[in-house]
Parts: sequence; structure tokens; C-alpha cells
Amino acid sequence: MTVKLGLKENWKQFTILVIVNAFVGGMIGLERTIFPKFAEIEFGISSKTAILSFIVAFGISKAITNYFTGKLANKYGRKNLLIIGWIFALPVPFILMNATSWNWVIFANVLLGINQGLTWSSTVVMKIDLVGEKDRGLAMGINEFAGYFAVGVVAFLTGIIAQEYGVKPYPFYLGIGISIVGLITSILFVKDTRKFVNIEQKVSENSTMKSVFLETTFKNKTLSSITQAGLVNNLNDGMIWGILPILLFALNYNTKNIGVIAAIYPTVWGIGQLFTGKIADMYSKKAMLFYGMLLQGIAIIMLPFFTAFYQLAIISAVLGLGTALVYPTFLSAIANATSPTQRAESIGVFRLWRDLGYAIGAILSGIIADMYGIESAIITIGILTIVSSMIIKLRMEKI
Repeated sequence: MTVKLGLKENWKQFTILVIVNAFVGGMIGLERTIFPKFAEIEFGISSKTAILSFIVAFGISKAITNYFTGKLANKYGRKNLLIIGWIFALPVPFILMNATSWNWVIFANVLLGINQGLTWSSTVVMKIDLVGEKDRGLAMGINEFAGYFAVGVVAFLTGIIAQEYGVKPYPFYLGIGISIVGLITSILFVKDTRKFVNIEQKVSENSTMKSVFLETTFKNKTLSSITQAGLVNNLNDGMIWGILPILLFALNYNTKNIGVIAAIYPTVWGIGQLFTGKIADMYSKKAMLFYGMLLQGIAIIMLPFFTAFYQLAIISAVLGLGTALVYPTFLSAIANATSPTQRAESIGVFRLWRDLGYAIGAILSGIIADMYGIESAIITIGILTIVSSMIIKLRMEKI
């Protein structure tokens, strides 16, 4: 069989991977709305830092798994890592619905982080392998749309289910179905994509790096600028994940309305990427990253100063738009700036730092919230996000 790069040429396999990534995103949506209330009602935990510990566990395990997925993708195959990732997801909803202590919740989130690192990283790399350089931004836009739209949908559904039936066990039944279908689909229908890398390597003009880790993290101006922005993006997402529901509870919003506001952000983020991914193929990736991070920072700083439902809904949508501008652009820019044979590893390093942002954001915002209040935590994270946009502006080379 002749191997051809391109979205049109590989649309069947690409579509299967999009569906799989929607299931991957759905696993995250399980926790997006209900966890602060889950912690307080089920375990009597009210400390912001303690509540956010589940995000820290998730972020660290996902980050480390991202790195090793990137390093091992060429050796063991993308599909094999994808299947292993789904196996780690299977016990997560059962542990959460039967947890007798907060330590079990932390353990479940370690497993969830491993699941996300293996599955999401694998689907990202496989889609980039399939489409080639021309449609890379569009491919990442569709990939991230599927994942984060599913986050929003499941976050909304769990909010409704929790409002009607309580925070456990019923919301977690969704997770059982998602993990089983995701595993079966990956085994039966996904094909490995390593042969596509060999085709692209023959025509690639990017030179290989001596140390992928050091270049992606520090030395290469473009790669390191993208990496720090990825870290800050997930730093503020970790804060939004944990702190926003707490802020809304303090404003006396019910679980259903919190679910709506919490779902708008990842839904706009998800849908927006269908458009921003394609734009990233046509316009300056540097400009998109700068304006996206700047917009996020402004939206976050505005959060503490508004209390009406429609105001918070609009701010959530603006935050989603800013994130949509950067998320597919991160991955397509990394892919464009690296050799095809080192692409999976470089993306793994980027995703290591990016997802450590979840842990750093949760710890930082939790400590500041406990010491100085939720508003101070939110404003601090917003300022850091604006600083990140300036690093993109001043350090990154134009691509």
C-alpha cells in the first residue's frame, strides 16, 4: 500500500483518532464541575490547597507520562501506548465512586494523569504523522476541538446529574462507558503511523538536535518560548479548574449554573480550535500565540470584578477564545520547528512542561487563595499569563 501524507488522503484513520480523542477528553470532563463540592460533601475538605491536590496529582503524573510517551513512541509504537493508556483509565471511575478517603481520590487522579498522557499524546503525534506540514494546524485544531468540546459536554452533564442525583455515584457512570468504548475503539480501529514519519523525514529540511530536552526547554528561542507559554496556559487552566467553581459557590450559584459557566470555557476553546487551527496554517503562529495569551490574561484578571451570570459567562467565553488561539498553534509550531524523527520527543518535552503547569497552577493558586483570598489568586495568575505573552513577543522567532 502506498503511503501518502495529507488530511484528505488519510481521512478515515484521522476521523477514528478524532473520535478516540473525544473519549479521552470526556474522562477529564468527569471532574471539571463537581470536584470542589465532592471534596467538601464526601470528605469534609474545605482548604483550597487540599482540594486542589487532586489537580496536582493529575498534572504531575500526566506531565511525566507525556515525556515518556514522546520518547517511547518511535520504539514501541503509537497505537500500543494508546491502548495501554486506556487500560489505566478503566479503574478510575470505580475508585472515585467508592473512595473512602481523599488518598483514593489522589490515586485515581494519578491513574487519570497517566491515561491522559499516554492517550492524548499518542493521538496528537499520530495525527501530525498522518497529515504532513500543510494541514498541521487544522489537524491540531480538530484534535483539540474533539478533546476539549468533550470536556465541556461531560462537565455540563455531570453538573446536571449531580444537581439531580448527588455528586456520587451517578456522574461517574459516564466514565465507565467512556473508558470501555475508548479502549475497544483503539484496539479494533486505530492503525500505527510510524511509517508516515519515514516518508516525511526524506523531505524534511529541519536539522536534528543534540539534546531535544535542552533545546525544547531552554536553548532554542522558538521552542523554549512555546514551551513556557504552554506551561503558563495550563497553569491558568489548573487555577480555573479548581478555583472557578469555588468562586462561584461563594457567589451562591447552584451546581447546574456552575456547570454551565465552567462548561462555556472549554466548549468555546474546543469549537474555536476548528477555526484557529486552520488560521495557524495561513498566518503567523507567533502572533496567534501572543494575542491568545494576552487575551487569556485579561479575561482572568476580570473574573473577580464581576458577579452576574451573563458577565461571568462572557468572560468564560473570552478565556476560551484566547485558549483556542494558542492550543493547536503550540503543537503545529513545535512540529514545524523540529525534525520528523525528533518530533514526538520534542512534543513530549513540551507537553511535560505544559502539563506541569496544572500542578504549579493548582499549588500556587491554592496557597495564595488560602493566604490572601481567591481574588488575589486569580489576579496573580492573570498577570503571569500576560507576562508569558510578552516573552512570546520578545523572544520567539517568527514562524
